[in-house]
Order: sequence, then C-alpha cells, then structure tokens
Amino acid sequence: MKLSYSLLLPILALGNTVTGSVIAKRELCGQYETQSVGPYTFYTNLWGESSATSGWQCSGIDYQSGNEVSWHTVWDWAGGSSSVKSYSNIEYAFGWKQFSSISNIPTTWNWKYTGSNVVADVSYDIFTSPYPDGPASYEIMIWVGALGGAGPISSTGSPVATVDIAGATWKLYKGPNTSWTVFSFVAETEQTTFNADLMDFFHYLIQNEGFSASQFIHGFNLAKNDSKSLQSLLDTVPLACRALQDGKLAYWELGNEPDLYKTSSQGVVRPANWTEQDYVDEWLTKSRDIRHALAEACPELATESNYKYIAPSFAGISNSLKPIATWKDGLNSDHNIALNSEHNYVGGATSPGVTLQGTLMNHTRVVQNVNALVNLSRVLAEDGLTEDIPFVLGEHNSLYNEGAPGLSNAFGAALWGVDFNLYAASQGIRRQHMHQGTDYRYASWQPIQTEKTAIGTKPPYYGNIFVAEMVRGGSNVQITNLPLSSSSTEGAYAAYVNGKLARIAVVNLVEYNYTSTDPATKRPSALYTFQVPSGTPSISVRRLIANGSDAITGITWDGYSYNYELDGGRPVRLDNVTINEKARVDRNGLVSIDIPYSSAAILAID
Repeated sequence: MKLSYSLLLPILALGNTVTGSVIAKRELCGQYETQSVGPYTFYTNLWGESSATSGWQCSGIDYQSGNEVSWHTVWDWAGGSSSVKSYSNIEYAFGWKQFSSISNIPTTWNWKYTGSNVVADVSYDIFTSPYPDGPASYEIMIWVGALGGAGPISSTGSPVATVDIAGATWKLYKGPNTSWTVFSFVAETEQTTFNADLMDFFHYLIQNEGFSASQFIHGFNLAKNDSKSLQSLLDTVPLACRALQDGKLAYWELGNEPDLYKTSSQGVVRPANWTEQDYVDEWLTKSRDIRHALAEACPELATESNYKYIAPSFAGISNSLKPIATWKDGLNSDHNIALNSEHNYVGGATSPGVTLQGTLMNHTRVVQNVNALVNLSRVLAEDGLTEDIPFVLGEHNSLYNEGAPGLSNAFGAALWGVDFNLYAASQGIRRQHMHQGTDYRYASWQPIQTEKTAIGTKPPYYGNIFVAEMVRGGSNVQITNLPLSSSSTEGAYAAYVNGKLARIAVVNLVEYNYTSTDPATKRPSALYTFQVPSGTPSISVRRLIANGSDAITGITWDGYSYNYELDGGRPVRLDNVTINEKARVDRNGLVSIDIPYSSAAILAID
C-alpha cells in the first residue's frame, strides 16, 4: 500500500521559493530514521511496529523547493488490526512563535493512496505550549483523510460539533492524551486537494471551544493562616482549576511577597521569629494539599508535568526572608517549581528623594538594580538550587505602591521601561511581568473610566511596544548591551536574530522637561555612532518621542499614536510626525543617529 503527498506550507511570511530539485533516492525503513530537507525534517516513526505479527514500512522524500515538499510512504503490515504500527510524518520547523503574533498559516496539500484495507489518517498535527520548549497544553489535528474507519481521540466517541471551514464540513472531536487536550477536525469526505488558512481552525476553537490564546497564573492565598482560611483555600481549588482547564493555565502561585509577611506596613501576618524554614514547611504542606484537591477536581492538572508553580515571588532580595536560604531549606523538594520568580521595583512611590532623573531615567541605577538580581540568579544556579529553572521577574514596575503621579505616568517612565527591560534581557532575564491595576499610576492602560483615572492608553504602554519591537524574531533572539560613554543618561542595545544583527536601540535619558522650558529654545540632542556590518545598504529609523520627559499625552511610536480618543487605542498614524526615516551607512560601516534628549529610537538593518 502506498501514500503519496505534496505539501506547500508558506507559514509566517517565509522567504521566497527558491529553485528546487529532485532529492537523491533514499528509502528510510528503520524504526526512527530521519531526513532533513530545506525547512522540513521527515520522520519514519515506526513506534508501534511490535504490535504487528510481521511487516515493514519504507518512506522517501521525492522533491523539495523552498516551502514545498513531496514524499511517499509504502508499507505492508500483518496482524494487530486495531493497533497503530507507524506514523510517518514531516515536520515544518519555524521555531516557537507567540500565538497572538501569528496572523495566518496558509497551506496547500495534495495527496493520494493506492491499495485496499487501508486504516489510516492523513492529518496536520499542531502542538501549543504555554512557553517555548515547554510541555504541550493543546494538540490540534486536522484530518484531511480518515481511511478505513480510523477515528480520533475522543472522550465520548461522538463529535462535539459539526463545522464548515475552508470549504469543507468537519466533525470536531475532543479528548485527553496524556496531559494535554486534543481537538481533532475530521473531514466528512476526503480532502485530497486541500487549500486553507489553518488559523481559521484556531479561530473557531477560540470562539467556540474555550481554546485560549492567552494563559493565566492563578494565585492561591498563603498570608491568612488559620484553619478557616486553609479550608477556604482548598474550596477554591475546584473553582480555579475548572475555569483554567483546556490549556488556560500557565502556572500556580502560592503566596504573594511572603518575605514581607512579618514586616509589611499593610499588616503583619506572621510572627517576628518566622524563618525561611517555617515558610518552606508551610509552602510545601499547602502545595501538597492543593495537589490532592486538584487530583479530585481536575486530575489532568495534578500530573507531574502540569502541576507547576512560579515561586517564591519574594518582594525583594534583602527582606526578612532571604532567597538563597529559602531554596537551601528545600523550597523545590517536590520538583514542581517551573520559574524562579522575584519581584522588583527601583524605588517607592512615597520614598524621600525619588525623582524622574535620579531614580527612573538613570541608566546607572538600572544596571545596579538588575545586576543584583542577576547575581542572585547566578549564585542559586551555581549552588545547584535552581538547575534548569529560569529566573524571571514575576512582578515589576517603576515605583512600588502603584507608582507616583508625575513620575510613573510620565513619558520618562516609558523611557525607563525601555532601558530596564532591554538591559534585563541583555543579562539573561527571559521573562518580565510588568504589574498593572485599575487606577495604578504605572499602568500601561486604564481599561475603565473611574473617578480617579480616565480610560485610555498611558505613557508606559509606548515603552512596552518599543521593547516588543526590539525583541521580536522568534525563539532565537539575543539582546546585547552596548556600553556608552555617559553611563547614567543613555543606554544602547543590539538585537541579534539567528546570530545576525537585526536592530540597534538607543535611549537618551537626559531629562527634558518641556513644561518648564522656553518653547523658543531648541531641544538639545545627542549624536550616536554605531558600527554595522560592512555592506549594509541602509538603516531604517523608528522613533519613540514626546514633547518631553514630563509629557502625559502626545506620545508617538514610529509616527503612531495609541490615544484612546483617536480610535479606541488602536494605532493611528499622525500626519505631523516624521516617518520613513533612513540613516546612511558610510563605506566604513558606520551609521550615526541624532537622538533628542528624552527620546529613543530603533535602527533596523534593511
């Protein structure tokens, strides 16, 4: 029996198709043989061959050109009629992509088969995970052919829906496989010539089946410590897990900033003699109780691969509980901590001496702050306490206690966010959660109108967009710090994608207060020169700018305003802002850029 395939899969705006060639004849007949051609890797995958009394399978690549590939599989099995013998497949490797960044997945597939008594499926198989290289949370299968009575994974054996997508009718099945949820779209008739955008299937799942493009960290209470509070905690477990089933859960969190429990001005909830070991013992006891409750209410979330925490979520590295002592006392005894989380703020909203220039728009302060965190991460890793556990900022922003007016909600805070987040990334901190809340001064946006705060986009949001542009490019992006001469009032960074320079960011942190400056006075600027690869044709310049560091409105990124009043917060290109700017590269590979005080720019290699 034989199946032949031809697949065209130009995913995510891949490069132009190049001249192809017939692949040299090579038959793959071993149990787990592979062959790589272009962006594809072929797998024989005879994982169930032992269920046959006799037989064989051989496969081969016939042709490959750019994103197009064709291959064949021939087999002859006997015995084990109800068991899968093999699953020959070809993988398209485009790296981990954040789901929300994917706009379309166009594909064309032509296939045919010969023979009789064939029991097989012909399908796309797509996995999603809450983070790169993490465990699967969803498997989405699109069966363009179900031959000889082959059926998908299903909890009930019956479809949960019948849907029309891509010009065909599909039966949708749902069921668990190990620790993840499988959605299978099975075509009612064989789609031997299939042309579609696979995102249409995802859109259906998001709108109708609870598939989540976002995932959530759920926090359990640790601060309250009487028997009634413990029972209340356990009573919330079924409610939380049922709301976060089907891949919506990223991690659990047990306790918020427990290193402040015996000192907090908001209320002391532990005695003065409460130690790191006391905290660890309590954390382990309650996390085990939670897992037992999960096993009853949502058993799939209580498995070893799915039951993961972000911890310890300390407020800082030098409070009443010390991180190193906490890990040494056995915090990860159950091996269920996925992320080593610390919180961080550069100062307090009401602390004496806090200023825009001295506290936020201060590169030296950023470097000192981040380096202390990185040093902690290094010590924990070297001591073998957090092996293979990424260090992250589970909560951070400018000034604790929700930020300070005129500081955390000014354009200077957006520039601080650019500098802090890029420097942290350059030092290996892979994940940073910026804290938000309704009416918070440091929030990136206000979702509702209140007596205190108008609905709309706030200055820090523009810094977030700048950082997102700088770090984009998939799973193989490296951010590098570029030290400059004036260490306290400027920062520069390079972004390498797949080992190649893609972008340079420069942020000027000299405070320019436009409300107290003579409008007739020309705004000062600084000139920066960078070395780029020789032969670079040109550099595109995109600017983050406002009237000054104290601006609350009138901010633009690459000429776009995200002002709520313009189009509900969607980007609107303004006519009075310069765009499509180019910077010339001289014959020595040098490029210069003039940056006004209190502004930033990205130089993109064209």
